[in-house]
Amino acid sequence: MSSSDAQEDDQKETSDESPNISDADAFKILLEMKMKKRQKKPNLPSTVTELVTEEGSKVFVVGTAHFSDSSKRDVVKTIQEVQPDVVVVELCQYRVSMLKMDEKTLLKEAKEINLEKLQQAIKQNGVMSGLMQMLLLKVSAHITEQLGMAPGGEFREAFKEAGKVPFCKFHLGDRPIPVTFKRAIAALSFWQKVKLAWGLCFLSDPISKDDVEKCKQKDLLEQMMAEMIGEFPDLHRTIVSERDIYLTYMLKQAAKRIELPGASETEPRKCIPSVVVGVVGMGHVPGIEKNWNTDLNIHEIMSVPPPSTSSKVVRFVIKATVFGLVGYGCYRVGQRTFQFVLSMPTTQHCLQRLTEIRPRH
Repeated sequence: MSSSDAQEDDQKETSDESPNISDADAFKILLEMKMKKRQKKPNLPSTVTELVTEEGSKVFVVGTAHFSDSSKRDVVKTIQEVQPDVVVVELCQYRVSMLKMDEKTLLKEAKEINLEKLQQAIKQNGVMSGLMQMLLLKVSAHITEQLGMAPGGEFREAFKEAGKVPFCKFHLGDRPIPVTFKRAIAALSFWQKVKLAWGLCFLSDPISKDDVEKCKQKDLLEQMMAEMIGEFPDLHRTIVSERDIYLTYMLKQAAKRIELPGASETEPRKCIPSVVVGVVGMGHVPGIEKNWNTDLNIHEIMSVPPPSTSSKVVRFVIKATVFGLVGYGCYRVGQRTFQFVLSMPTTQHCLQRLTEIRPRH
C-alpha cells in the first residue's frame, strides 16, 4: 500500500470517529464565543444612554447627528463593545434603500430634487403630504450641499457592523414616513401649511461641520425643523413626539428575551435577557427615556385622519391648474399650427382656387 493510500485511510478513520455536532450544539458554541467577546463593562461613548426592560434586557441607545463622522464612530464602537442580539435604526421601509447605496450615489441623490421625485412623493403620500415631503428633502439637500456629506451614515455603519455579529438581527424602528407626513399635514390649518412651506422654500443659512458637532445634544436636522415649526406645536407633536413613542415601542419589542435551543426535545428551553443597540437622532433620546417605563399603544398614532376641507380645496386647485395649463398649451399649439398651415403656399393656392370657383346657374 502506498503512503498516499494509507494517509487517505487514516483521514477517513479520523473523520468517521469525529462526533457529529448538532445545530443546537453549534448554536451554543457560537453563542459562547459571542458572550466572551461581549464586554461586561463596555467602554461606551458619552452619546449612549443605557435602558433596562422589566425582563432584564439591556438597550443601548446611541444618540446621533445624521450628518456626523463622530456619530458613525460612536455607532461602530458601541456595537463592537456590547455585541448585540438586535440592532434597531431610525429608518422605515420607505427609506431602507440608503443602507445599501454608496456615499457618492447618496450624495448625488440627496442633491437632486426633480419632477420625477415630486410625482413619486405625491403618488405615495398624496398631494399635500408629497409636497411637504419634497420641501423637507430640500432642507436635507441644503445641509448635504453645505457639508458635502450624505445623510444616514450612522445607519449604514450600523448595518455593516450588525452583519459582523453572530446571530444579530437588524430591525427598522421608525414609523412609516407616509403616516408621519399625512398626520403632520392634517394637524395644520391651511395658512399654517402655507407659512411652513414658505419657510422651507427660502432656507439658505450656511452650515459648517462644527455646527453639526455642536448639535450632538440635539440633531441638526431636527433642530432646524424645531426652529421653523416652533410656533406649530401640533406639527412638533406628529413629527417628533409621536415618533418618540413609536421608536420606544419598537426598541422594547426588540428587547424581548431570547429563547435558547434545548439539548433535547424534552428539555425545556431556557430564556435569557437580550442586548439591543438603538441608533436614533439625538433629539429623540429624551422622548425615549420619558416613555420607557410607560405602557405604549401605537394604534392611535398609526391612524391616518381623513383629508381636511382645505386639503381637498388645494388638491382641486392644483388639479384645475394642471388641467388648465395643459388645455391652454394645447390651445396655443393648435392656434399656431393652424396659422402655420394657413400661411403655407399650397394652402394659399387652394384657398384662392376655391374663391375663384363660381356656382353654376
